[in-house]
Amino acid sequence: MKTSQPLRSRLFLNTLAILLVGMGLAALLAWRAVEALYLDTQRENLLAQANLTAAALQGQPLSMMGTAAEPYLQTSNSQPGIHPRLLGEQGAVILSLPVPQGNIIAPPAEDSVPISPQELQARPEIASAMQGQSGTAIRAPAGRRVLYAAAPVLADDGSVSGLVYLAMPLPASGLPLNLVVQLAGAALAAVLLALLAGTLLTRSITTPVQAITAAAAQISAGNLNGGVPTGSAINELNDLGQAFNQMTASLRQSAQTKNAFVADVTHELRTPLTVIKGTIETLQDGALDDLIGRGPLLDSMQRETERLIRLVNDLLVLTRANAGTLNMNIQALDLVELARERCAFLSMAALATQRQVRLTVKTASEQPENGCVLGDADRLAQVLDNLLDNAIRYSPPGSEVTVEISASAGECHCIVRDCGTGIPAQHLPFIFERFYRADASRNRLTGGAGLGLAIVQALVLAQKGSIHAESIAGQGTSIHLMLPCAQDCRTTD
Repeated sequence: MKTSQPLRSRLFLNTLAILLVGMGLAALLAWRAVEALYLDTQRENLLAQANLTAAALQGQPLSMMGTAAEPYLQTSNSQPGIHPRLLGEQGAVILSLPVPQGNIIAPPAEDSVPISPQELQARPEIASAMQGQSGTAIRAPAGRRVLYAAAPVLADDGSVSGLVYLAMPLPASGLPLNLVVQLAGAALAAVLLALLAGTLLTRSITTPVQAITAAAAQISAGNLNGGVPTGSAINELNDLGQAFNQMTASLRQSAQTKNAFVADVTHELRTPLTVIKGTIETLQDGALDDLIGRGPLLDSMQRETERLIRLVNDLLVLTRANAGTLNMNIQALDLVELARERCAFLSMAALATQRQVRLTVKTASEQPENGCVLGDADRLAQVLDNLLDNAIRYSPPGSEVTVEISASAGECHCIVRDCGTGIPAQHLPFIFERFYRADASRNRLTGGAGLGLAIVQALVLAQKGSIHAESIAGQGTSIHLMLPCAQDCRTTD
């Protein structure tokens, strides 16, 4: 079984590994660059010393170095002929040309072993100096690298009369000890900075993640009041925190909505059930034998039973519509004709007559096909019935309720407009919510359970339409429906 590793440890180790690999490559490149710079500097310095020495010997007969008139003191006490001479720590050898036969003592950097003239002249820096051009080279004759510089000594006539040959041993590590110590200190400081950077980066990532994990644990335990901070310097973690807080707020709102829904349903069911229960108890107590008194009781129980059935049916429609399981028979239909049928429906016409309200359907004359929509005839009839019922109940006597239908841009626009008291602005955004009443004082008999507009919205959305309300207090309310248009209503069965 594979064991898991904490996020902080994994991030820290991965970050540290990446930083160390990067610093290792950078250190290697830096080492080579410093070493190349050091070698170039030493080569220039050694070559400059060789050239200076050669310039000091210019015009002097190298075979007469032992005379008293010798002006260059560093080469005094040298013997006539081939003159090997150590000049300081560089191990200089001064040679006269032509080089006679016989072994020559190499510079001390080569352990001063004897070498033949042929071997000496085969070296590229010597060959270059014999041609009048100073040269340098690096070799490891005794297992240790040595830097060589050869400079020509010119006679009065400009010919090469001799050579100055310098050698300087190089550090075994490639760099002097002081530079190695400095580079090691810089590397150590870089590692410490890498550790600090890895720790800070890991903390900046894992702290918000740990906060989200703790908040998720709280949510799983049923506590929806928590949240996570969104002040991280990492945009993605900020976005994650904001999304998590939005999810928590949505869950909290859903829980509140569910609790309110359960409470409202319980309240709505309690009233008719209480009436039915009381009526039954009254009939059981002897009212059943009262032929005159039992009629109103039975009528009351029937009304409450019908109300209870309507409430259950409405809740069933809402639940199925929100779950996307509502059976819809979508086809092309004439919305204008459907609106006229609903206005002339017996119960709707009777309610309008009772309230002294006129029902009118209006269409744009220049759009003969403006009422052809894609929808479910039965569900749209239910939508129109609910809207017309609300409009009639809220309209004053002698006013008019109109259904205006038009079409544009492939969308049919239906407006149910009344001339009632209107809806206050603070209530308008909530009128499509379940059990919401703008006028809390209205009772269940006149105002219903508050599910009508919620059902209307659910049915319209299920038919790929949209709905919104506009209202001005004292001037009436307009409910706007938008449904997709159909090509031809005559194509339907």
